[in-house]
Amino acid sequence: YQHGTLAMLMGKQMQGTASVAELLEHGDTGIGTFEGLNGEGIILDGKVYQALSNGQVVQVTDQNVLLPFVSVHFDEPTQTLPFSEVDFGTLSEKLEQSQLRNIFAAIKFHGNFSHVHTRVVAKQTVPFPSLLDVSKNQPEFHRDDVAGTLVGYFAPEIFNGPTAAGWHVHFLSDDKKFAGHVLDFSATEVDGTLQLFDDFIQHLPIENADFRDMLLDLDGLSSGIKASEGRKE
Repeated sequence: YQHGTLAMLMGKQMQGTASVAELLEHGDTGIGTFEGLNGEGIILDGKVYQALSNGQVVQVTDQNVLLPFVSVHFDEPTQTLPFSEVDFGTLSEKLEQSQLRNIFAAIKFHGNFSHVHTRVVAKQTVPFPSLLDVSKNQPEFHRDDVAGTLVGYFAPEIFNGPTAAGWHVHFLSDDKKFAGHVLDFSATEVDGTLQLFDDFIQHLPIENADFRDMLLDLDGLSSGIKASEGRKE
């Protein structure tokens, strides 16, 4: 279940349009961002955590907090991960047997991470810039030898725009002091699962006037999303 679209963020629509309470009705696990891109969201076991651009991590207990873009699901694993060590560059290769190319999947695993490289977008104010502009100046963080959980999604290329095609994953350390959108990682003692989906529920904020009035420049949307996600062409 996804509320909002990544294309909306590219189109300068960063206002919160769904509450934490609403989203938890549709899942107990997921990732997203908060109103004004105020940090990175990680949802595990029905608890919502917010990684802030100053490097801090807080648990969000206010059910009225708003988000513009978030994906959630109920954690009902399809299979156990067939590897004990992995990095970002080999993640898809190690899951090739699952034939992820044309389906949605969620990954969640705990491990010992020799290195994690994250970014956390800073809070934006009205008038909002585009996500691409924001991504050009975003705080990045590095942590070595940290235990934690990686969670996120794989989406088919054809859905690039509504969401981010390929992998979009976030990290939360066991001590809840380090988190963010993952740009790179390397992990051992991996223990986790993959969940395959045969449907994708897209929810749009149709009662929001700014969203209804939004005009998207589709030229360069794909390359803009890759750049904002921290990927190379």
